[in-house]
Amino acid sequence: MATTYEDVLALLGEVAKAQHEVLEAQRELVEIQKENERKAQEAQRRAEEQRLEDKRRAEEQWLEDKRRAEEAERKFQEERAENERFFKAQRQETDRRFKQVNDQLGKLGNRLGEFVEGLVKPAVVRLFRERGIEVLEFYPEVEVSRADGGIEIDLLVVNDTEAVLVEVKSKLKDSDVNDHLERLAKFKRMMPRYADVRAMGAVAAMVIPENVARYAERQGLFVLAQSGDDVVIINDAQFRPKAW
Repeated sequence: MATTYEDVLALLGEVAKAQHEVLEAQRELVEIQKENERKAQEAQRRAEEQRLEDKRRAEEQWLEDKRRAEEAERKFQEERAENERFFKAQRQETDRRFKQVNDQLGKLGNRLGEFVEGLVKPAVVRLFRERGIEVLEFYPEVEVSRADGGIEIDLLVVNDTEAVLVEVKSKLKDSDVNDHLERLAKFKRMMPRYADVRAMGAVAAMVIPENVARYAERQGLFVLAQSGDDVVIINDAQFRPKAW
């Protein structure tokens, strides 16, 4: 069958249509490629922005951590310096108080020594003689040390048949009385040359609370107290000392 003009026109129309479709497909493909490139660039841009943001945040965090560390170090140094100042002040205050206590103890020791030498020692002879105890010998600060113990006596007053052990304190306490009673209990064992004498005890102090004075007297001790510039025996006239 012979091809007609109409057939040729129809074929050309189909070819033109096909070409148009190819061109349209190519155009769409180009658009898709452009869109993909745009999306890729956008993703890359966002990734770069995120990287820069992460870097910025990391740098800010590093700076913040550094600032906090420096602040902590500054506070630590300030606290250490403050503690050093505090402990230095405490040491100085402790040293001052220690020196003050030493000075007070020194003054107290001097006062106690003055009390013994200036008041007790001169008065003992007179006071005991008034109570019928003759004083022939007077020994201050007696110390005895033996294998089975020792003894220290502030003042030892003796005659041929009697001995009085005098304990001297700045302020008399019950514990001082008890210590002296123990001292009297071992006196003849520590100093056997006085084994046959009648041993008695006395306590003397610059300050004697009334209850302590009564306690000492009930234990059979003479009680000597400061009265102005003198020392007196404050036991009543009917008092009879205990003999050890």
